[in-house]
Amino acid sequence: MDQTNAKRKIMVIGHRNPDTDSICSAIAYSNLKNKTVGPWHEACRAGEINQETAFVLKRFGAKTPRRCLNVSAQVQDIDIRPVPGILGDTTMRRAWETMRDTQANSQPVVDEKGMLQGLITLGDLAVANMDSLDTHALSNARTPIKNVVEVLGGTVLAGDDSGYFESGKIVIGASSPDVLENTMEAGDIVLVANRYETQLCAIEMGAACVVVCMEPTVAKTIVKLANERGCLLISSPYDTYAVSCLIKQSVPVSTHMTPREKLRTFLPSTPVDEVKKVMSKVRDNYFPVHTNSGKYLGLISRRNLLNLQRKQLILVDHNEKTQCVDGWEEADILEVVDHHRLGSLETSQPVFFRNQPVGCTCTIVYQMYQEQGVEIEPHIAGLMLSAILSDTLCFRSPTCTPVDEAAARELAKIVGVEPEELANEIFEAGENLEGRAAEDVFFQDFKIFTHGDIRFGVGQGSYMSEKNRQRAAELLRPYLPEALKREGVQMIFFMLTSVKDQSSKVLFCGEGAEQLIGTAFRCERDTDGSVVLPGVVSRKKQMIPSMLETLAQM
Repeated sequence: MDQTNAKRKIMVIGHRNPDTDSICSAIAYSNLKNKTVGPWHEACRAGEINQETAFVLKRFGAKTPRRCLNVSAQVQDIDIRPVPGILGDTTMRRAWETMRDTQANSQPVVDEKGMLQGLITLGDLAVANMDSLDTHALSNARTPIKNVVEVLGGTVLAGDDSGYFESGKIVIGASSPDVLENTMEAGDIVLVANRYETQLCAIEMGAACVVVCMEPTVAKTIVKLANERGCLLISSPYDTYAVSCLIKQSVPVSTHMTPREKLRTFLPSTPVDEVKKVMSKVRDNYFPVHTNSGKYLGLISRRNLLNLQRKQLILVDHNEKTQCVDGWEEADILEVVDHHRLGSLETSQPVFFRNQPVGCTCTIVYQMYQEQGVEIEPHIAGLMLSAILSDTLCFRSPTCTPVDEAAARELAKIVGVEPEELANEIFEAGENLEGRAAEDVFFQDFKIFTHGDIRFGVGQGSYMSEKNRQRAAELLRPYLPEALKREGVQMIFFMLTSVKDQSSKVLFCGEGAEQLIGTAFRCERDTDGSVVLPGVVSRKKQMIPSMLETLAQM
């Protein structure tokens, strides 16, 4: 394992349509890795848990692993650039300074709660700055007075700076009072120098604001008159030319930003493939990322895609690509712990691979606890014991080995239960059909297999009573054509296994399905459209090997 990425979250995950072993081995192995390597391993599931597994988790007080149906690269796997957001009333000047300091040519705009409101770019600032003939810029933008004071480095000598400029134009009062009388109107914003008579004229003619440039000492009579007339009086250290250039930069960014509804934004869960498609069609440099509720998180650009961090996986209870979680090709597989045949899985780098011919993945995980000298807590022992009992049909399956039974007996001691009694509880919980849909029952333990160009699926359910097995058959039989179409396979089968009778009733559908099952097991179709296979209870060790061998000869 690459230790440089050790602190990234590593997902321990079983196969699609997970059974009890798939879920319990993920929980138990992630627990072992967290104790021996570090607390960044997380048990996950590639589908909904079945009724049997739900009972086991509740029985031993374990949380249901997080569902993860796709591990393709997402925006959250990219280094999102945490460019700070600015409020909508921030000055254009401040926005430019922030872009300069962060070396980003785009600036997100947020509200007081951090919710994304829009985006302003360097291009937006340039356009606003070039539109220099708009003398009503401040009033049109309803510019906060405090913005003007901030940009001009000003001092308020008279009046209240808590309001907004809502009317009037910008006038430069550099000429004589006679000329000023003909150019300004009441409510205007007048920029003046240190000429007493010009300052007096502007106030007497009803200026809303007078900005005195070059920070001279303003006469007390001017300050007094401004207060009496309700005129805002501001002094600035800059000369008249600089003030005339700067004052329009006090306009709030909300005036020139692109509003959120017109932006191309992404969620942390957005697939990177979708991001690439969007980026290839537009010329935008930066794209905001926000939560489902709209809270701003950061910006991404095309360059960020170069630093994509693939998700890291440890696979348990499977090693065939048809059974892997969607998107596994875009992830880094670090380990595989399994007890099935070697499948079609390929990796881009060497991995830790542990595969043993035992009846359950949890048997292997139990051995790894023993090998590393890690104590097994009772609830973890209960989960592993339940998985072994489920996978081996309480030691009745031909897949069961002495190693499985020995592990189960030791785990039972830790839990303080009798294996046979727990097995009865597990199977009874799993075979309860009350209120369940055919789809739920069919896919509770379903796997897809391949032979050349042929893809076929095999599901399985275990039943203690013949009555429940027959009820399941009646429920599932009409659903088979729909399952065949949904999974896109040529043939589909379902094993209804009797734990007590050690036999399986097999339902099937698809072109060639009857011929395959009949040839593989030398059996004939029953009157209800199924076949009965005495002594066949294991999909892994009996059903699949016979079917693959038959396909190879057909």
